[in-house]
Amino acid sequence: MELIAAIPFIIKVLLSLACILILNKITSRLYIAVAGGTLFLALIAGHGPSAMGTITLQRGLSPNTLFLMFIIFQVIWLSSQMSDTGVMKDLVDSVNRGISQRTSLAVLPAVIGLLPMPGGALFSAPLIDACDSGNNIDPMIKTEINYWFRHIWEYWWPLYPGVLLAVDLTGLPILTFMAIQLPLSLISLGAGYFFILRKLQHVPNNGSGKADALKETLHHIMPILIIILVYGIIKIFIPCISGINKYLPMITGILIAQIYLQIHRPLGFAVWKKMMLSGKTMQLAFLVLLILIYGAFISAPLPDGTLIMNHMRGELSSWGIPVFLVIMLLPFISGVTTGIAVGFVGASFPIVVSLSGGDISLLVLAYGCGYMGMILSPVHVCLIVTAAHFGTSAGTAIRNILKPAAAVMTGTVLLSLLYRLIF
Repeated sequence: MELIAAIPFIIKVLLSLACILILNKITSRLYIAVAGGTLFLALIAGHGPSAMGTITLQRGLSPNTLFLMFIIFQVIWLSSQMSDTGVMKDLVDSVNRGISQRTSLAVLPAVIGLLPMPGGALFSAPLIDACDSGNNIDPMIKTEINYWFRHIWEYWWPLYPGVLLAVDLTGLPILTFMAIQLPLSLISLGAGYFFILRKLQHVPNNGSGKADALKETLHHIMPILIIILVYGIIKIFIPCISGINKYLPMITGILIAQIYLQIHRPLGFAVWKKMMLSGKTMQLAFLVLLILIYGAFISAPLPDGTLIMNHMRGELSSWGIPVFLVIMLLPFISGVTTGIAVGFVGASFPIVVSLSGGDISLLVLAYGCGYMGMILSPVHVCLIVTAAHFGTSAGTAIRNILKPAAAVMTGTVLLSLLYRLIF
């Protein structure tokens, strides 16, 4: 026990993530891998059976978790609704008539990425499949495309909770934060094209009917636009709804989009019943729940009342790591371990802001590094559901996006250096 207690918490957390990847490789059952990694983390952190049960129940039955799980169901139902009504096919057809297939494969998940919905990659994955009607594209490439381009906006798009939390913690005006972060999206877009999209052959469309294609695309994408509009209206003009629960604006937006679609392209009771009681839906929702419980053990107090993240901060400092490396590593490790932007921002930015003294160049450096940690996290919900949809390995997908991730990290460092010269 003393030997285990002597292991740095950074190593303990990374071992739990390695456990998830190894178990997934052995069992090919991601829910078993996540459950095993969570149990390993709980044991190596020193939690007893009673504490494990308490932490699991508190997270599993918390209002935020229940609302989040409802959103996961809603996302899957709306995706199925768009598919069963033919809207998804019509949307893909209109997009493909306006641009090439390769561009369509990036544009569609990017459009869905404007929605700050948990597990939104699950919504865009069927669109990727629809673009590849002949099943000619390697499922792993489709996994990479869906996962990467789904996440090109969250560096600055103000509908995302992680961005809003970063704005609050840094004290920067939101427009300033958006402006300094926007280049990271451009860097991410370039890295995605160079390292992922270029694997596919570029076949241009015939160039005819592009104006009509754009008009039809806007019509078919109306459910998504409704969600964005409703979400924005509620957050700006009816903030009291968010005060009840932070997920209610998104739930409301998705519900209105579902009603809109049902009015314009109705589905019968039998179709709705089959859609809502799908076993695949239940499995994916259960998987997301397991990931949330893993996150609970990252953020829960240890038996001595301290926090894992505080131990990790202290370990980085005690190892004599320079401040700018701490500002890079702390958000990156927080991103890898939490798999969510709010997680790495909430865990690392209070100390980052303190260490940086509000230096814009260091704040951008911290966010870019934290975001890449999140992208490379084996417990990132979007990665999990994307890999599950395409039947691919999450571990292999992480290895395959190391190059674009390294490019974004390099671009982040260069952008930070540029800002240091400018500001």
